[in-house]
Amino acid sequence: MNQTTHRRIVVVGAGIVGASIAYHLSGKGAQVTLIEAGEIASGVTASSFAWITAAHAGADPIAQLRGMAIEAYRRLETELPDLQIRWTGALSYNESAEYPASATLLSSAEVLAREPNLKNPPPCALFLAEEGALEAVQATHALIVGAQALGAQLLTQTRVTAFKTCNADVTGVETTAGTFDADLVVLAAGTGTRQLTQMLNVSLPIDASPAIFIRYKTQPGLVKGIISSPEMEIRQSADGTLLAAEDYLGEASGNSPTDIARQTAEAIRKELHGVSFIAPQTVAVGLRPMPADGIPVVGYLPGGGGVYVCAMHPGVTLAAIVGRLASEELLDRQSSAALQPCRPERFFRNSGNA
Repeated sequence: MNQTTHRRIVVVGAGIVGASIAYHLSGKGAQVTLIEAGEIASGVTASSFAWITAAHAGADPIAQLRGMAIEAYRRLETELPDLQIRWTGALSYNESAEYPASATLLSSAEVLAREPNLKNPPPCALFLAEEGALEAVQATHALIVGAQALGAQLLTQTRVTAFKTCNADVTGVETTAGTFDADLVVLAAGTGTRQLTQMLNVSLPIDASPAIFIRYKTQPGLVKGIISSPEMEIRQSADGTLLAAEDYLGEASGNSPTDIARQTAEAIRKELHGVSFIAPQTVAVGLRPMPADGIPVVGYLPGGGGVYVCAMHPGVTLAAIVGRLASEELLDRQSSAALQPCRPERFFRNSGNA
């Protein structure tokens, strides 16, 4: 493979991961066609809490990758100011997570200095000054506008129906809008990635993991940064919208997303001073692409040539760094050590599928 290979690239999926890949590939001179079955960011990207964090619960095989995520966004926002990342820092007192060495231990008084509306500040909490959040849909649009400025083509409402192949290699995609030839196809279609790979007789164990994302209308100024506690995970956007993330517990009475939204609003009232009103604006269940082992899937698909897969949770946190590293692998032949734990081959080592 030489450095002129893979200049015509089709990226399938216009969520934040696909948008980042399209932008980074376009920046390296590739002829990129970004294909989306629905609208821009119409999948799980639209239902993401969008916290850019390096913290993780338990052992972390992708600690190196996660540790590069914040710097990648810092670099990206110098190129695309419309990303509008809010580097507010994150206050965490959730005992299950492990935090990077950059975390600062705060006393109760210091916690209140950061979040004066907390009614029940913990005895101590960790503060991560370098962390932040973005509006995921808006950021995805900014990445795509950046990619288009570099020559990328976008097609929405365009579904991939089949792959073109020559011998064992993929040479393009058949879609509802016609055929697109390509030197490489990148699959960044979230939970739809599994179905796409099945068209190539390769089944990746990527499941749809539901989570609840809630937007509340309330008064501005309640929360300064990101708060992650046993009672709530919340942040407030620049326009005053309060955002919350919760686990999905099913649709049974008392556990439905609407019930969870009401219960979370009550918890927020109990935890914050000054909540004169709080009402859900939107309650959405996002289906996160969750590989069976919890580790992102990034790399060439086994079984043939011409297909590179990018499926992961947390997609927002990792979008910037994966977009950059994937573009370097695909166009500069720079294999990334940080991506080694993510290779699709791990699922096929003891099968006849590889």
